[in-house]
Amino acid sequence: MLIGLLRHGEVYGGVRFRGHSDDPLTACGLEQMRAALLAEPGWERVISSPLRRCAEFASEFAAHRAVPLSFDERLREIYFGAWEGRTLDELQTKEAAALGRYWRDPEHHLPPDAEPFAEFRARVLALWDQVIADAACRRLLLITHGGVIRVVIGQLLGCSIARVPGHAIRHGGLYRFAVDPQGQARPCFEIATR
Repeated sequence: MLIGLLRHGEVYGGVRFRGHSDDPLTACGLEQMRAALLAEPGWERVISSPLRRCAEFASEFAAHRAVPLSFDERLREIYFGAWEGRTLDELQTKEAAALGRYWRDPEHHLPPDAEPFAEFRARVLALWDQVIADAACRRLLLITHGGVIRVVIGQLLGCSIARVPGHAIRHGGLYRFAVDPQGQARPCFEIATR
C-alpha cells in the first residue's frame, strides 16, 4: 500500500497561524497542488481535511480522477487558540518570547487556548492507524496540513515534531509512505531531522 500526504498550497492572507481558520487557496496554491500530482497516476481513494484550503482541491481532484472522496475532521490542522489568524510578524513584535518557546518545543509551548498537543497527535494517529488497518486500497491520498504531516513523520521517525524541519513541509508538497503487509509504514523520501 502507498499513502500520499499532500499539504495544501499557498493560501490567501499570507503566512500566519491559520489552524482552523478557513481561508481559500490562491491561484498559485491551487497550481502547487495540481503540479504535485501531475505525474502521480493511480490514486484509488482520497480523504481530505474538511477545511476549504484542502477540501476544494480534493473535490476537484477526486471528480477529475473519478475516485471516491471523503472528508475527515481528524485531518484538520491543530487549533492555535489565541494565535489563530495572527501573522508571524505580529507575533514576533508582540509575543517574541512565547513564539521562540513555541518554535523550540511546539509540543509543550502552544499558544493560550490552543488544542492540547496530545489530543491533536492522538486524533491524527488514530486516523493514520485506521487507514493502515483498513488497507481498503493500494494507493490512498490524504490531503491535509503541515502540522498533521509533521506528526506522522515524527511518529515514523521516532522524534518530536520540533525535530522535523518546518521548511521541509512545503506548500503543495507530496510525501509518500510505503506500508508493508504487516502494517509497518516507512517514508519514501529523505528528510533530515535536527
